[in-house]
Amino acid sequence: MKDTVHIQRIAAFSKGDKGGNPAGVVLWDTAIHEEEMSRIAADVGYSETVFAYPTDETGTRWRVRYFSPEIEVPFCGHATIALGAVLAEQRGAGTFEFTLNNAVIPVEARDSSDGMFVTLSSPPTRSRSLSGDELNELLSLFGLMLSDLDPRLPPAHIHGGSDHILLPLSERSKLAGMSYDLETGRNVMLRHSIATVMLVVVDDDQTFVVRNAFASGGVREDPATGAAAAAFAGYLRDQNWQHNGHFTIRQGEDMGMPSLINVELENASGTPVRVSGRARHIVE
Repeated sequence: MKDTVHIQRIAAFSKGDKGGNPAGVVLWDTAIHEEEMSRIAADVGYSETVFAYPTDETGTRWRVRYFSPEIEVPFCGHATIALGAVLAEQRGAGTFEFTLNNAVIPVEARDSSDGMFVTLSSPPTRSRSLSGDELNELLSLFGLMLSDLDPRLPPAHIHGGSDHILLPLSERSKLAGMSYDLETGRNVMLRHSIATVMLVVVDDDQTFVVRNAFASGGVREDPATGAAAAAFAGYLRDQNWQHNGHFTIRQGEDMGMPSLINVELENASGTPVRVSGRARHIVE
């Protein structure tokens, strides 16, 4: 069966013809067992591989699941963008409906001069503050101190389809120097049931520079993380940040994989967030 699997490799949230976060995309006619999906994801080795099969005859509704090399994740933004691009190439630009494990979301894809441009609407968002013990554990993991945090944005649990912890930093140099032990990080993230730890620096009110540690999935860092971007948008809204309805995330710069995530949001608390980016095929 392994030899018959057609895996498309797509970089989502790419910056032109560079960067982006690689995702495997596998389309099936019907459902397959999760052990097979897990095995394929481990073989692909990307932070996530997305698996989908149609649930109607028109090919607009799809059952979707996401697997990292080590675990299944409930929602993955960059793999959703990658899947939307592949479906649009095969079936034409338009709107698709994705049924996830815990939500149903629309995904829009359109052609542009720079390739396929895809927008997802996230599951509902929420956020809550960290306890003192949680914060101390996360600071220790990354070798940070309280004085390294940006006082304008409190550390928090954030959610937008999957769970993350946010650590806003005051200096770009601290972000560039992100370092942690992978196995220790994995244990911390699994114990707190989070997908990533999102480290953020404010460039301006509508631009943020980000790194996402993803040890829970067996990956040190994600070059672009759409699910965390959606969760972060909901958090900014909860904090009454002056986002003016949209902002940009720059991610992957310190990995040499520059990525751009565009985010649009309304002011109503908890409502879905629109996360957009370009997608390109990876030539291996």
